Amino acid sequence: MSAAGSLLAAVPTAAVFLLTVATRPGGAGAVAPIRLAVVRAALLTGAYAVLVVEVLGALNALTRPAFVIAWLLFLAVAATAAGLRWRRENRLAQQPAAVSRPVPVGVGVAAGSDTPAPVTDSGNAGPAPGRDRGARADLFARAADIWRTAGRGERLLAGTIGGLLLLELLVALLAEPNNFDSQTYHLPKVEHWVAQGDLDFWPTAIHRQVTIPPGAEYLLLHLRLLTGGDGLHNLVQWAAGVGCLLVVARITAQLGGSRRAQLLTAFVLASTPMVVLQATSTQTDLVCAAWVACAATLVLDGLRRRTGWGTLLGLGAATGLTAVTKTSGLIAVGPLLVLWGLAQLRLALAGTAPAADGVRRPVGRVARTVAGSVLIMLVAAVVVGPFLARVTAEFGHPLGPPRLRESIPMERHDPPSILVNALRIGHTAFDTPLAPLRRVGADAIIGGADAIGVDPQDRAITFGREVFPVPAWYPDEDRVAFPLAGALVLIGAVVALARPRRIDPGQVGPLRAYAVVVLATVLLHTSMLKWQPWGNRLLLYALVLAVPLAGLWLDSVFRRRRGPAVGADGRRSVATLTAVAVLATSALAGVLSLSYGFPRRLVGAGSVFTTSDWDTRFLRRPQWADEFRWAAAAVQDSGARRIGLVEQNDNWEYPWWLLLRQPDGGSPELVSLQSVLPERPPADPFSVEAIVCTGSRPACVKLVPAGWRLEFRDYVGYALPPGR
Repeated sequence: MSAAGSLLAAVPTAAVFLLTVATRPGGAGAVAPIRLAVVRAALLTGAYAVLVVEVLGALNALTRPAFVIAWLLFLAVAATAAGLRWRRENRLAQQPAAVSRPVPVGVGVAAGSDTPAPVTDSGNAGPAPGRDRGARADLFARAADIWRTAGRGERLLAGTIGGLLLLELLVALLAEPNNFDSQTYHLPKVEHWVAQGDLDFWPTAIHRQVTIPPGAEYLLLHLRLLTGGDGLHNLVQWAAGVGCLLVVARITAQLGGSRRAQLLTAFVLASTPMVVLQATSTQTDLVCAAWVACAATLVLDGLRRRTGWGTLLGLGAATGLTAVTKTSGLIAVGPLLVLWGLAQLRLALAGTAPAADGVRRPVGRVARTVAGSVLIMLVAAVVVGPFLARVTAEFGHPLGPPRLRESIPMERHDPPSILVNALRIGHTAFDTPLAPLRRVGADAIIGGADAIGVDPQDRAITFGREVFPVPAWYPDEDRVAFPLAGALVLIGAVVALARPRRIDPGQVGPLRAYAVVVLATVLLHTSMLKWQPWGNRLLLYALVLAVPLAGLWLDSVFRRRRGPAVGADGRRSVATLTAVAVLATSALAGVLSLSYGFPRRLVGAGSVFTTSDWDTRFLRRPQWADEFRWAAAAVQDSGARRIGLVEQNDNWEYPWWLLLRQPDGGSPELVSLQSVLPERPPADPFSVEAIVCTGSRPACVKLVPAGWRLEFRDYVGYALPPGR
């Protein structure tokens, strides 16, 4: 990656920072206003990034100059907005402070909005932004003040979170992309776009390259064109992980959580092995979870006040970005939007004052809520609509071909089948290194399934040819379980539903409503998606959504330790010590995942410090590294320019894009000799100058023209025509 590429890659980051300054709420009452501004900036930037790809793709202009111009324009707009905001705050600061006047009790509620005390980004009461110099204090000074007033436990939590994030950043920067799915379809689709200059589908044997929503890959495309390579690709998921931590901490504050509760929430999530491992990856689950969390925090803002048009646009963007990244995330966004709609209708009806004739007329406010709902859907459609339109035009269905619609979604929805599916998903999510415990749980589920007449390996509720159970405790980015975080979330959700006053007597309604949304999300997930060995990563969005309940419950445990009690001191001490032990174990799990996780780790065999760039890419399949190089070298030595691909649905394609690049760094001309797209015929083998194959030698033999020389090793092969 060149120095110019590094500077260009900093432009989106600078734009997000400037938009954070420009969109920070200026009035009183915003919870954690800086984090809210980060959410707004992220949604604006994400939606812009997606639309830039769609517009330039439609113009056949997916090129580096076009993307550089697009980002410089966006940076200029963000800088202008930040400058205008800064000047406006300076003018307000120079004005004499207005004399505060008491507000009659009930006025805010009658107007359909509430006006709580101004809240700083730490979640505590503070001065209104724009009216006090302290509100415009430097962020570093504010952070220093928060650190100074924090207790020892809070500092330990914050330090651990910061340490994990820095180590993850180090791994993300040092490790080459080596996620299995990325080698098969995440990164090849980016290279196809770069080579084509547009978003048109292409003939391929790997349907996931065109049928799986491409939102995260759109973000990777920006980095690919700005930097010329994949050296910064892991940073997309790392940034999404940071965003998740900020947003779940804000959700905790919105539900009444103190600064300690917010830190506990962030700590539980930051130390979860799945989060630790995915934060250094080119997977897409953290990106999806971040957009879901953004939707959740905006929805909670609408529980007690009427939603403004800006927030409606934000909800639409969050919905659209979730849909274009991973459609499973909509399983959470749907219940969240239902909660928002019910809250807005309640406020509309409660805030309607009687007219002169004494009759309430809520029609206008209800119509505004309906219009807001329509606006959310329209904005979401603008973001995800172009991709869905291409899929529908290609396959006749917005969800893609039948093989995609039938492989992951549940094909049976009778209660016994859903119950068995939920139990298997729970068993895999809560897996531990204790093999006897795994066997006992699995045997109980299998026996129970047989008792109620459900085959636990039924293909209608099980992905592919996989067999339940599988071990999922080890730190692998695609499979690792989250028993500690899951248990804490489960306890927090139960307490929020049954005993919300134990968490916060003033937040009974919001706590129960949020817990219901979490429960609905889990139930919908287990009734809509089949069990699969790597299903834990598909649950990541639900874990991120639910983790604030864990932080709130943990904080209530520590808070009750100091409360007066008669005959309960022993029980409280045990509960507190148990909570401390769980947090310590969680921290250890996070550190071990970073140190020894797979396929990126700090120490041991395969360490990012001791493994070469090329070998890092093949840590999943080290035996293939030399084979790809061998075949690519033979093809390059032959002078072939147009190269045919022979591969199966789960084979690695991305190494060819790296090894067969043009001498000037341009994309190679790779064309598929197979196609699962009915309207996209494959290339004629006689139209290419060389063929490279992966996976199956017989499949390769069928497509190699007679008289060509075929060489094949264990996984990789190549074929050349006579004379080459």
